[in-house]
Amino acid sequence: MTEKNGRHPRKDHEAGFTLVEAVIGIFLISVAVLGLAQLFLITVLNNMKSAQISNATYLAQEQIEHLRVLTEFELSAIAMSPLSSRDELLDINRDGTPDYRRVTDMQDLSSGFEVRVLVFSAEKIHVPDPADLVAEPERHRVRALITTVITR
Repeated sequence: MTEKNGRHPRKDHEAGFTLVEAVIGIFLISVAVLGLAQLFLITVLNNMKSAQISNATYLAQEQIEHLRVLTEFELSAIAMSPLSSRDELLDINRDGTPDYRRVTDMQDLSSGFEVRVLVFSAEKIHVPDPADLVAEPERHRVRALITTVITR
């Protein structure tokens, strides 16, 4: 059966998609893919931050362990030295660019030495005064902060 213009009448069950249906489908898939891409980016950034905090904690603990083996005389000499001499730039991957800044703050107490080791990420290399970092570590986004007392 044909219509007057020579075409067959359209059946409700014909296979295929209209252009509008295809565009809407592509739009919905694009929204889903963009959402997944954003989730992937957030996951990568969180993993990088976690790795940075883990490395900083290791570097702080390493400094504490180094100080624990020193004699009382050596600890006194370090505690009396200026803070700038206890401010280190660390290049852990040996590429020539500092990755972390470690500041060791020590106070000579009557019962021992109070030690604070602060580790900051590379962007804090340009802060000129380590005392500013020690005074306000949260403002400078400290990556690791370990405080302990070493007695002899």
